[in-house]
Amino acid sequence: MSRYFISLIVLLTTVTVLGQNKPIDLNPKDTVEHKQYYGLRLGIDLSRIITGSLDDNYTGFEIVADYRLTQNLYLAAELGSEEKTRQEDLYNFTTSGNYIKIGVNKNNYANWYGERNLIYIGGRLAFSTFDNTLNNYQYFDTNRYWNPDDFANGSDTPENFSGLSATWLEGVFGTKVELLHNVYVGASVRLGLILSQKEDERFPNLWVPGFNKVTWDSNFGVGYNFSISYFLPLYKKKNKAKKKVESSTEPQGPPPRQKEGL
Repeated sequence: MSRYFISLIVLLTTVTVLGQNKPIDLNPKDTVEHKQYYGLRLGIDLSRIITGSLDDNYTGFEIVADYRLTQNLYLAAELGSEEKTRQEDLYNFTTSGNYIKIGVNKNNYANWYGERNLIYIGGRLAFSTFDNTLNNYQYFDTNRYWNPDDFANGSDTPENFSGLSATWLEGVFGTKVELLHNVYVGASVRLGLILSQKEDERFPNLWVPGFNKVTWDSNFGVGYNFSISYFLPLYKKKNKAKKKVESSTEPQGPPPRQKEGL
């Protein structure tokens, strides 16, 4: 019996020593593939719907969409329609038309694995076609003898100016956050610069659908939107691993000798 216990102790000691001599991998490789969903996000702009419900002189609707091209780059577009009536000092006019904006968004937010939130900057090339209707106008006259309280009436007969258009560039800064599963809320501010426009000689373009107000002395315009959208996942794609910069462990040679002074 004593021989049996001695043999068992010797066997256990040998196994323990061999197990301790096994090399330990200090840099284990991650064999799990981390993939993220790619697909189409489609929604509507809520700000135009809310503004239209509060302002009787405005109606508007906009569809927003983006498609994920790479880990941080998205193809983006907006398609909309607007109609707005404005009262100025001497005239009242209505502008109605459609517009489309196409460009890209670059996400600058570092998500945790599985997240798809965005804080992005982007750009758009935009184009709009629209009509202007001059509803009524008055004559400006510095001589107020015949009309001391107001300017003289010009015409109350609406006059339409059709076939108008505008093209502009737009810089975008915005965010999109996942509120529920695949449901996102987003907001953005936009700065536009008109490149070209077609207008009537008798009545200039004072408001452009998708661009907003156009001033006499500037081609810049400011806009915004507040959207809700749904993400439709189409496929999964593995993220590209970042290249590691390996530090050199080889011994460095002596520094080059400097020239001695004369």
